[in-house]
Amino acid sequence: MKALGNIFLVGPMGAGKSTIGRLLAAELRLEFKDTDKEIEDRSGVDIPWIFDMEGEDGFRLREASMLDELSQQDKILLATGGGIVMQTENRKVLASRGQVVYLKASIDEQVRRTSRDTKRPLLQGDNPRAVLTALMEQRHPLYEEIADYIIDTDGRSPKSVALEISRSIAS
Repeated sequence: MKALGNIFLVGPMGAGKSTIGRLLAAELRLEFKDTDKEIEDRSGVDIPWIFDMEGEDGFRLREASMLDELSQQDKILLATGGGIVMQTENRKVLASRGQVVYLKASIDEQVRRTSRDTKRPLLQGDNPRAVLTALMEQRHPLYEEIADYIIDTDGRSPKSVALEISRSIAS
């Protein structure tokens, strides 16, 4: 296997970035990090609290700072938040500091996977499907723009997706 640098997982909510990321990091012997978890650990509060107190803009500032810091480390696999691609600077950082894997998931799959999750501030309204659809329309082209690999996760186990990514990156 050739030497690996950093690997960044991007994609919508419910695509499996954190779950697949842990498996893939173990497979590739990389340190696993998750931008949302790092933000929560360092701030001492959860993401919904940050959204409530600072709004989405405040959260996005924290997220950009965390991305900049973590992406400068060596040999990490980083699971990012779904909206990280919205800022041009974040896309530049991702594209220039590692390989980017876009974990793609259909709206139906996202709805299924996030339906019981109360920790996603953007999905706490009356129509999560409409929110996920609107977010995908905005973000999908940005995910594609920076992706070195695009992997469909619909109906697949996290382990099978992690193995596919490992084989793709190693080849």
